[in-house]
Amino acid sequence: MRILLIEDDVSLSQFVEKGLREAGHQVEAVDNGKYALTLCMTEDFDVAIVDRMLPGLDGLSLVKSLRAAQIGMPILFLTALGGVDDRVEGLEAGGDDYLTKPFAFSELLARVVALSRRSNLTTNESQDELVYADIVLNLYEHSAKRQGKALDLQPKEFRILELFMRHPGRMITRTMLLQHVWDIHFDPQTSVVETHISRLRNKLEKPFGDRLIQTVRGSGYRLEVKEELSDK
Repeated sequence: MRILLIEDDVSLSQFVEKGLREAGHQVEAVDNGKYALTLCMTEDFDVAIVDRMLPGLDGLSLVKSLRAAQIGMPILFLTALGGVDDRVEGLEAGGDDYLTKPFAFSELLARVVALSRRSNLTTNESQDELVYADIVLNLYEHSAKRQGKALDLQPKEFRILELFMRHPGRMITRTMLLQHVWDIHFDPQTSVVETHISRLRNKLEKPFGDRLIQTVRGSGYRLEVKEELSDK
């Protein structure tokens, strides 16, 4: 499980990160709410642990912004603000659970695992098939159709389309594509991403006379239906 830990108390962050890693999880630890928001817009996490009192952007505002951006990963508030009103405020902002400091690490771990399990149960109900607009992606059969017509996609093209369809309307950066499709965690300074996007567009868009994969100049791409499309 990949966990985002957002905590500005260095000693506490190191303690929690160490415990989560020892339990077999991957952890990305940051200490600034504004940076965490940017990170969540470009990368995927299974669960986020969020302190309410953060520099840059407080935890409550961070979670509200994530939910407004339709980022639905489970979120656990981990904070010293333990009053009833504080808990209610955190849950109403979009948090899924609320744990107050001081806490037992065993309870934190159990809550994180439970959040991930519930999220997976909900997600897995429709995991065999992804649908967006008139595109249907069957993950079990590894097949793709648009308007009922089969698309002959190569494995990398299929994985690119799958990533887009898991996050429709959300910007997918070149870095995200390199990591999720090629498992490359550095920029190889090649046109491999652009080449595969071009091939996917030829199969997904050209026969149907429209544009679904929008280019976000200098940033990445977005799968989005637009009523009026330019010839860019």
